[in-house]
Amino acid sequence: HVQLVESGGGLVHPGGSPMLSCATSPRYSTYCMGWFRQAPGKEREGVAAIDSDGSTSYADSMKGRFTISKDNAKNTVYLHMNSLKPEDTAMYFCAAEPSPAYGGYHDGLQLRAYEYNYWGQGTQVTVS
Repeated sequence: HVQLVESGGGLVHPGGSPMLSCATSPRYSTYCMGWFRQAPGKEREGVAAIDSDGSTSYADSMKGRFTISKDNAKNTVYLHMNSLKPEDTAMYFCAAEPSPAYGGYHDGLQLRAYEYNYWGQGTQVTVS
């Protein structure tokens, strides 16, 4: 079972640059890890993903502002956010799905939430 624990959310001023962390187990190295977000009344949307080989993908609206990275030694995935706007306010979730390179059925880099089977509880980011 892949456990995902997000941290780093909170109240951020516009223009702020917080970093979210997702702590997980050593098995995550063979998974594609994704960050998603969901604002009240809106559907969950993909933010960024990083695959087992370090390949990354970003939603078009996040490119240039958000950076996803991982530290295999710490079993942690990060989302560094820059120049936050009020419309970035949302619950941010970490998710994991076995990488196709290790037998997974889905390409997590496509940022399709329904293809991710493991989810954290989320961390709230409020930009105000």
